Amino acid sequence: MNKPKILIEMEKLRNLNSGLGQFCLGLGHALCEQQKKFDLYFLVPKNREGIFGIHARYLKLKSHLSFLFNRPKNYEVWHCTHQESKFLPRKGKLILTIHDLNFLYKYKGLKKQWKLYALQRKVNSAVAVTAISKFTAEEIKRHLRIDEKKLYVIYNGVSVKTDDTAALPDMLKNQAYLFTIGIINPKKNFHVLLPLLSARKDLKLVIAGNNNHHYVQEIKDLASKMGVSSQVHMLGIVSDALKFTLYQHCYAFVFPSLSEGFGLPVIEAMLFGKPVFLSNNTCLPEIGGSEAFYWKNFNAEDMLQVFERGMKTYQNDQLKVARIKAHAAQFTWEKSAAAYLSLYERVAAEGSSKNCNQ
Repeated sequence: MNKPKILIEMEKLRNLNSGLGQFCLGLGHALCEQQKKFDLYFLVPKNREGIFGIHARYLKLKSHLSFLFNRPKNYEVWHCTHQESKFLPRKGKLILTIHDLNFLYKYKGLKKQWKLYALQRKVNSAVAVTAISKFTAEEIKRHLRIDEKKLYVIYNGVSVKTDDTAALPDMLKNQAYLFTIGIINPKKNFHVLLPLLSARKDLKLVIAGNNNHHYVQEIKDLASKMGVSSQVHMLGIVSDALKFTLYQHCYAFVFPSLSEGFGLPVIEAMLFGKPVFLSNNTCLPEIGGSEAFYWKNFNAEDMLQVFERGMKTYQNDQLKVARIKAHAAQFTWEKSAAAYLSLYERVAAEGSSKNCNQ
């Protein structure tokens, strides 16, 4: 008996330093390790062919125009791994993963309405929609028309190689530093961390992530104005090995983001047993759970008070590190892949294919 053919769109593998790139990478590896009932085909950028090993099957993605003229056919299930994908089936059973509805807060007017309309069409065409957090699922139900029976929450996994580390940069050796990481743009809200440096001259702030957004210069200008430039280190994009080293040696992980669909760095930091300080926005309380510390506002004095109180709690609780690691250990790619494979099986077993014309 032939195995059902499942196509998994992974266009975001183009940028492995992005959250969506890491999502595709982690999920793809875990799917390949677990799947036995399906023939999995990965639709990947041409420079990523082979990324999941020689035994996986690949379809090369060249351009959207080329895709439209050579759209893959005859797959029982087509999984689109992010909501803005343009690489959709003409017909068949579509599973759509929605990471966030951040555009609702980023845009206004016609652009916001158009994006909402475009996403609604995809939701209408899908036989199943997955959200990466309960918060995102609630956002979907609030802003889109959807049959709740076809909406599923499947958490992301997180994988950290604690033995895959690099040398700590010289300027950070024997230094206490706060660490944060992410695509550096205004929604990450990193500039609110600078007053902590004014109050704590013994601390450095290390920010890793792309440094080509105008927000980077805004942070530098504000740091200069506040007289804390020497305490701020913006490293740009870092390797996984250096990222893990930065987690391992940091004094605390800080993440005052305004908008997240999941927040992978939070769990990465917690896997190292580090104290994490988060904003209480969007999904972060759900992901950080009771073992994280939360800023309810970004008033400098309040943030400092939460930080100092949290660090004291962390240092005085001998079981805190173990609880932090145990919380983080719940989020694995093995669990995530198992949930997706179960969904693939359920969808593939359904009756006739649903038309997915876009």
